[in-house]
Amino acid sequence: MKKWVGFIVLLGAACASPQKSEQELFTEQQREIASSSLENKDDAGLPDLEKNLIAQGLVDIETLIPGIKVELKYSTEDNFFGKDVYGEHVKCYLQPLVADMLKKAQESLQKDYPNLTFLIYDGVRPLSVQQILWDSLDKPDSIKPLYVSDPKVGGLHNFGVAVDLTIFDIEADSVLDMGTGYDYFGYPAYPDREKQMLAEGEITLTQVANREILRKVMIGAGFTGIGSEWWHFNAFSRKEAGEKFELVK
Repeated sequence: MKKWVGFIVLLGAACASPQKSEQELFTEQQREIASSSLENKDDAGLPDLEKNLIAQGLVDIETLIPGIKVELKYSTEDNFFGKDVYGEHVKCYLQPLVADMLKKAQESLQKDYPNLTFLIYDGVRPLSVQQILWDSLDKPDSIKPLYVSDPKVGGLHNFGVAVDLTIFDIEADSVLDMGTGYDYFGYPAYPDREKQMLAEGEITLTQVANREILRKVMIGAGFTGIGSEWWHFNAFSRKEAGEKFELVK
């Protein structure tokens, strides 16, 4: 009798254990890969920021996506803030699930345009870096959120689920003309204002067509764009990101 009671208890416990979704299993697998990658690398040769990202389970997209290019704008002074805030860190990291979505978008792009590839400008942005950007912005705190997410709240870059990118023409060895540069804060960069900007001669049909190539492959892979930056795409909403991931420190 005791044996039967024990069996029933064990069976009940097993049935009560929640089943992990395919997404959770995939993320766990990618985190194990990331952890193994860290063990196999020379720790002394990695920037502290990169080691920190790997320890939190994020992945280097260049190890997963063949042919993708990375030029982190915040590792240079060529950005809205005019400041290098990443230092020696020049790799783009994302949540494993987001990196897989980006891989699908890249494959779709190269299926239609073999001479094109993605050029990544930014991926995960740790809260420590977000604080630097917030403090560096010479604006009243009341309007700072119009330009950069408040580190006390965190934005989608801080979860590792947003990516800034453009398209690079391998044959021409240059980026496609999107009408504005990265981090341009003005209506010509707004997808929501493209019709108006076309009518006013601020951007061209060719530039909009180039943006549409980018939007098509990113949306097809599950990303969504925003109305004020042609280069920015989110893998999840703020609510979804908060439910699935931790803010990256």
